[in-house]
Amino acid sequence: MSARRERALVRPHVVTGGRARPTRNIFDLVTLVMAARSDLNGLSPEKRRVLELCRGGALSVAEVAGHLSLPISVTKVLLSDLVDSGHIVTRVGGTDDGETSTRLLQEVLDGLRARL
Repeated sequence: MSARRERALVRPHVVTGGRARPTRNIFDLVTLVMAARSDLNGLSPEKRRVLELCRGGALSVAEVAGHLSLPISVTKVLLSDLVDSGHIVTRVGGTDDGETSTRLLQEVLDGLRARL
């Protein structure tokens, strides 16, 4: 196994303190996260970076993972820790309005058909 591959395997394990699952199961790819506290004391560099990213406004879990260059699963563990400590708050992306969801799905379907 190459040194680069070994580093890629070790880093997420170190970032999460060896945990593979978040303490809360509240995140999907479009869940929005926003900074709630600005206190950075005692936070890991990755958690500090999350707060810096979220100070500019809400970001989705997928966007945070992309900015951190970390897998979604690792990002969810970090975000869960930050929710537990009160540093960030979440908001579910999208709406509960069935009509809006149906319209959006129809637009996506129409767009896909136009490309094929």
